[in-house]
Amino acid sequence: MEGVTDQLIVSKQDGVGTILLNNQERRNAMTFEMWEGLPVVLDDFMADDQVRVIVIGGAGGQAFCAGADISQFEKNRSSEDSVVLYNKTVEIASNALANSAKPTIAKIEGFCVGGGVGLALCCDIRIANDDSRYAVPAAKLGLGYRADGLKRLVDLVGPSMAKEIFFTARQFTSQEALGMGLINRLMPRNMLNAYVDDYTKTIAGNAPMTVFAAKTVIDEILKGSDLDEELCDKVVNDCFNSEDYKEGRKAFMEKRKAVFQNK
Repeated sequence: MEGVTDQLIVSKQDGVGTILLNNQERRNAMTFEMWEGLPVVLDDFMADDQVRVIVIGGAGGQAFCAGADISQFEKNRSSEDSVVLYNKTVEIASNALANSAKPTIAKIEGFCVGGGVGLALCCDIRIANDDSRYAVPAAKLGLGYRADGLKRLVDLVGPSMAKEIFFTARQFTSQEALGMGLINRLMPRNMLNAYVDDYTKTIAGNAPMTVFAAKTVIDEILKGSDLDEELCDKVVNDCFNSEDYKEGRKAFMEKRKAVFQNK
């Protein structure tokens, strides 16, 4: 894809847009160029009606993402201005993933550390293999996390587990991650790809407007008192007024699989 680093491997197939983080010599740690390119890829997926689901994973099968590529810090975080630019770029990329209008799945293999955990938290669903490992080592580095990044973790695992993750800065096993709700599904290593493929086919075959409405309303619920009731009503009403709703009813009566057009 033009203007996007080759450290992001991008593909589209059968309704699925896939992004593989490709910095394998550093366990797929995120470079500045990767943060910069991620929103560009996501914008392309948003504009493509054929893409119904987005999957983000790590190339090589050994790591999802080991956080930020520290080797770039001297170059990209050596002055106040460069730190502001770097942080803003990370924020834009993270928000683009978290606010994606299309469902997102993090396919996690191996190490998922620091910013890698942050990326996974920006996705709607996290499916991992039993070799995966998780850590947020901020307390070993002396750095702090802002409220927006911590909120996603607290919303998912609760305040007590979030504190344990940060206070200990230790590595958690895949079973521990499943138990605390950090990941949705845990699969044997040799079954992960097939399982994610099956999940994406299931989601891609469902009514896109219904999936979007559910995603929108759930995200609004998480805002608490700031919930936009007008928006929630709109996305639900859009479903009932759609051609896809007619198709879904008709397919049910005819005992066949519905073919949804997202309209």
